[in-house]
This record gives sequence, structure tokens and C-alpha cells, in this order.
Amino acid sequence: MVGHWRRQILLMVVISGANAAFMGMVGMNSAMAVAQEELIQHSVHLMKAKAYLKAGDYRRAIEACQRQIDGYPSVESYVYLAYVYQALDGYLMSLVKQEDYVKVEQLSLNLTAREIIDLIDPPNVMPRMAQELIHEGVRQQFDITAGMANRLNHARTDELWTQQAAWRERNPDGWWAGIPPEWKW
Repeated sequence: MVGHWRRQILLMVVISGANAAFMGMVGMNSAMAVAQEELIQHSVHLMKAKAYLKAGDYRRAIEACQRQIDGYPSVESYVYLAYVYQALDGYLMSLVKQEDYVKVEQLSLNLTAREIIDLIDPPNVMPRMAQELIHEGVRQQFDITAGMANRLNHARTDELWTQQAAWRERNPDGWWAGIPPEWKW
């Protein structure tokens, strides 16, 4: 009779262990699904920013990076925003170099137009003045954002800027329309 109870207890222990393992696997799958969803949410703003950069929509690229900082503040998020400011300035300087002030004015409108009223009452901006204003504003925002990234982790910031510098060197005529491949947005 004692042997029978031992077998019963052993069977219950085995079944309990199997149930616990099964529940652990279910919980692990659930945790993995949550982690995967968080990863997708974490990168959605950066994926949008990458598309905006490619389209030349710097206002939305900046806004997407700012939303990334709001949701996931990190040294990388601050560096990415600083990079978008730098990309905007790089694009602007390429337009100035080509003396394409029509596109400078379009860029200025992209950065300032936010409401439907701008369609019927566009801001009158002189392109050369706009170029100076945008350049100075971008430099200020870049300096502030880069400083924040440095305060979070100076070594990681340096690593990201090294990757960015190599990217710019490899793509001198259009680096501002993309990101370093190491960044995996």
C-alpha cells in the first residue's frame, strides 16, 4: 500500500512539474510576444524618421525622432535626433552650394508649414534669409541634443558619431537622405 501511495505522489509530482513547465512555456511565449511588440513599438518612430529622411521631409523626421526620445529616452535616441539636425543642415548646404534657392525656400516651407491655412496664406520667406535662419537654428538644436547624448553616455555617443562620420565619407553627395547602416532603423 505504501508503494502505491509513493507511485501516486511521484505521478502527481511529475504531472505538476509538467504543468509548471507547460505554463512556463506559455508564459515565456507570452513574454516573448510582449517583448517583440515592445521592439516593434520601440523602432516604429525610427522607421518613420528613416522614410522621412529619404523623402526630404525633415520636419517630420525631427518630429519622429522627438517622439522616439519621448517614448524611449537613450543616448542613441538623442544622437539620432542630432543626426537628423545634421542631415537637414547637410541637405541645406548642398542646396546652397548648387545655388538652388527655390529648393531652399521649399525646405523652409516644409519646416514651417503645419496648418492648412499655409496653403492659402503661405509664409513669405526670402530664400537666402531662410537659409541663414535654418542653418543657425539647426546648429543650435544639434549642439543642445548632442550635449544631452554626451551627458547620458559619452563613449557610446562617440561610437555612434564615428559610424556617422564613416557614413558621410562613403556618401558625400547624399548622406543626408539616409542613415548609417549600423544604426538599423
